[in-house]
Amino acid sequence: MGYYNSSEPKGNKKGYFASSFTGLLAGALLVGVILPSVTDGEVAGTEPTSTSQAVSGLQTTSSVVTSDVTKVVENTTDAVVGVSNLQVAQQDPFAAQTSEKEQSQEAGVGSGVIYKKDGDTAYVVTNNHVVEGAEKVKVTLSDGTELDAEVLGTDVWTDLAVLKVPAASIKTVAEFGDSSVLQAGEPVIAIGNPLGLQFSGSVTTGVISGTERLVPIDINQDGTEDWQSEVLQTDAAISPGNSGGALINAQGQVIGINSMKIAQSAVEGIGLAIPINTAIPIISDLETQGTVSRPSMGVAILDLAEVPAQYRGNQLNLPAEVEGGIVVQSVVEGSGASTAGLEAYDVIVELDGKPVNSVLELRQYLYNETKVGETLKVKAYRNGELQNFELTLMENS
Repeated sequence: MGYYNSSEPKGNKKGYFASSFTGLLAGALLVGVILPSVTDGEVAGTEPTSTSQAVSGLQTTSSVVTSDVTKVVENTTDAVVGVSNLQVAQQDPFAAQTSEKEQSQEAGVGSGVIYKKDGDTAYVVTNNHVVEGAEKVKVTLSDGTELDAEVLGTDVWTDLAVLKVPAASIKTVAEFGDSSVLQAGEPVIAIGNPLGLQFSGSVTTGVISGTERLVPIDINQDGTEDWQSEVLQTDAAISPGNSGGALINAQGQVIGINSMKIAQSAVEGIGLAIPINTAIPIISDLETQGTVSRPSMGVAILDLAEVPAQYRGNQLNLPAEVEGGIVVQSVVEGSGASTAGLEAYDVIVELDGKPVNSVLELRQYLYNETKVGETLKVKAYRNGELQNFELTLMENS
């Protein structure tokens, strides 16, 4: 599993046509173990149960230590599962039978959270990149039981995926909390499978280091920032395999889905999680319809910054003072943009009265501030003249 590394240089993409937006969100979050502090032989906030016995003249004492953390973990850990990505590996090309040529092998392991049980079916949320490219997906419960899983839907923009599994063996379902009330310094607990199933159910404690952090994401790995993901920052340790695991509060409620890692040479890794309030509507869409409903203008677009300077004046006829904007490459027939009269080579500079300078800004505004069916006011340059358009947003297909 890859990581986002802010020290890596971004490539320059020349030319007119934007790449398709598919790809791999990177990263994963580790879960470790932090023991309660010991003072004068007792653990603060614990309820020790001690027994003593004499062995060869020595007095020994054994204690069963419980704390708020252990109680929360005990009530939640069975809702955190392993998620195995199985892909077909090519075998002997001269084998006579297809079954001999191909065999599913484990391509990666992440984590997931059981969030719902409905009759004979249970539902698991995990990360998109955990199941991406999988031919088959298996879910491993905390007791080692393996279940075949069906991927109901995935969303590359939020790095979320929803699976369904048979519910007969499942007894614990996680409870969602409210990530909007989190404060820096608030204690949190992370549960997952760092480094694979051999470390399943690993636990670490930490605090919320910050909320509403924006992390740049290059969806299709072309060196251009496609999205900014709003995440929670925690000081939990990080390791591959914990992607999709639970970040929970002191009440045992899931307030984040562990997602990715920032790797920098000068600092320790920073743990990040998708806020559960962000995840809930995405989870609902993926569970019920297999995709996320988002508004679309119906245009293929490109950053003006990607267009060589000579073409801005000669072909687009832009005024010299226009330095930012989005070039319309093509318009989908029958779309809102087509009906409104937008054309190829128009340069969009404003949405609903707000300046937009890049594809990223346009996408963030559409996905975060508008809904399907709403009217969008657009200002765009055409042959050097600023024109106004109004279009109806349609569902992104």
